[in-house]
Amino acid sequence: MAEASDATLTEPAPAGGHDDLVGGMRDLLDGSHAEVRRKVVDGLVPFASVLEDADTMTSADFRERVRDLLVELAGSGLTGLGFPEEYGGGGHIGASIAAFESLAHGDLSVLVKAGVQFGLFGGAILQLGTKRHHDAYLADVVAARTLGCFAMTEHGHGSNVAALGTVATYDADTQEFVITTAREDAYKDYIGNAARHAELAVVFAQLETAGENHGVHAFVVRIREGGEPVAGVRIGDDGPKMGLNGVDNGRLWFDGLRVPREALLNRFADVSPDGVYGSPIESKSRRFFTMLGTLVQGRVSVGGAAITASKVALTIAITYAGRRRQFEASDPETEDLLLDYGLHQRRLLPLLARTYALHFAQEVLRDDLHAVFSGALSDDLDDDEIARRTLESRAAGTKALATWHATHTIQECREACGGAGYLAANRFAALKADTDVFTTFEGDNHVLLQLVAKGLLTDYAGAFEDMNQLDMVRFVGGLAVDTVLERTAVHKLLERVRDLLPGGSSGPDGSEPVGDRVASASERIEIRDADYHLAMLSFREEHILGSAARRLKAGVDKGGNPGEVFSSVQDHVIAAARAHVERLVLEAFAAKVEATPDGPVRDALTLLRDLHALWVIETDRAWFMEHGRLSSARSKAITTQVNALCREVRRIAQPLVDAFAIPRELLRADDLLG
Repeated sequence: MAEASDATLTEPAPAGGHDDLVGGMRDLLDGSHAEVRRKVVDGLVPFASVLEDADTMTSADFRERVRDLLVELAGSGLTGLGFPEEYGGGGHIGASIAAFESLAHGDLSVLVKAGVQFGLFGGAILQLGTKRHHDAYLADVVAARTLGCFAMTEHGHGSNVAALGTVATYDADTQEFVITTAREDAYKDYIGNAARHAELAVVFAQLETAGENHGVHAFVVRIREGGEPVAGVRIGDDGPKMGLNGVDNGRLWFDGLRVPREALLNRFADVSPDGVYGSPIESKSRRFFTMLGTLVQGRVSVGGAAITASKVALTIAITYAGRRRQFEASDPETEDLLLDYGLHQRRLLPLLARTYALHFAQEVLRDDLHAVFSGALSDDLDDDEIARRTLESRAAGTKALATWHATHTIQECREACGGAGYLAANRFAALKADTDVFTTFEGDNHVLLQLVAKGLLTDYAGAFEDMNQLDMVRFVGGLAVDTVLERTAVHKLLERVRDLLPGGSSGPDGSEPVGDRVASASERIEIRDADYHLAMLSFREEHILGSAARRLKAGVDKGGNPGEVFSSVQDHVIAAARAHVERLVLEAFAAKVEATPDGPVRDALTLLRDLHALWVIETDRAWFMEHGRLSSARSKAITTQVNALCREVRRIAQPLVDAFAIPRELLRADDLLG
């Protein structure tokens, strides 16, 4: 491939024109849910003043403002698209995720308030309840006539849901459950909608009958009547936060709250009037993970919202850099545009490419979610079990990468806009504050990556859902490492990329693995070759995964304590998961390029794909060089190509952010954009 042109950096976009590229790329980004996305964004514009209200109103008044907007949005029908039509919904989970992602263009307190009401609270009733619950609650939930909250997290147990301290004990004499906060640290905390507006709550608690514990189950209960807590419920306010102060996060204590037997959301388990517990899933652990697996939509939604927030930040920063001049670098008579400086391109354009990559990875995830859950209310719990586990893993990993990316991107964009970017009037303050918690929403990112790694290291078809991290150590310790690798998708991937390398999978004596010869072979491979990029990320994934498995096995073989063994290997476990998701993201991007017809849009996507892939390799160049997969000369060549790709992408940077189609009113950056 020819070297990048050294043409003037400020020349216009390639043939096809700005408008053609913007229109074509927008159509591609909006995809099959274009109408929904555009309706949501257009519907946010009349309420754009809420972005200023967050700065000017008191916390109490802003909470009421956000609540009122939530009710208005519910009236549009766009917040209930994931619910069945018979309850006022749209009957399409994929469309509901697209709507939520688009809602993130506006104020994020409104987004989170909607996520709690329709995604968490309403979603739990839909996915964990049965017809009696659907008939009783869903129509009012969808219309926002009844507001609720999702009471899972406890002060003493954030991610360790299985060890919750809230207990629901069945009283057969009255046919009621008695819900109690059993320990001092077991109160529900950080619960959105709880402090002020929720009338109902889905409460997660240990279910006990006749002295036997059956694990965590969910109950729908009333916590307020006429605006006041009901008997047996105490409510506290978490107070001001770093951001999202339009959301009334609160605390809940249960002091022997009595609720009817029918309050149990009984899709996966039930208790008879006389107190007999029954479930179609015999294993307590499998029942628990099956229940939580139905709530995966929250992770998919948060990751998508983070990608949208990144688009908002990049639109502001790149547009500003394309009009702001600073210093005389190329012409003593005229100051150069910020975006014409190589360093400024390096700061922003790889982040733009990664945002596109994550958008297409999120698209795959959203389609998978819709495919799996379009029949989610089936009574056959064994249907598509592998697809469900794969979805959970992909959702966890994509959410982690997308939210970390948003945090980094928003900060970099703020800095790239100088002092003006620090002004609240230019939205970065709100973006930074409101998205920061996304990295811990719906699960801490590191915990989520452990979930991904567990899926890679254990048998999807066997006892995967029954294993905690210590069981996983024992399981891997009992296997040959080659067997672990054989069960992973990356092992199959190697078959696809071996043609890039001479001599098959081993040397003449059969002892040298493919990965050890990548560095020399890659000198003959085109740097901008998409298969080469995937080969590099695949080999990294295989090597780290194999190394983690070997370390786990060695620790067990030496008689090590499983907890200590896992702790000593945790860095490898997280690295393996991250490498796996990075490969999935690049695969999704490459597939999107291949599916796009020839023309300006495909040309632009190809540039972005190559920039993203080479930037990922460059960022981890130390690992690739340490493991013989990258020579120093090749490493330098990759840096040269990243710089060249930044120059090429610079020419179309404005059309690429214009394709995000974010109305000026929602950018709230008049001081930066003029």
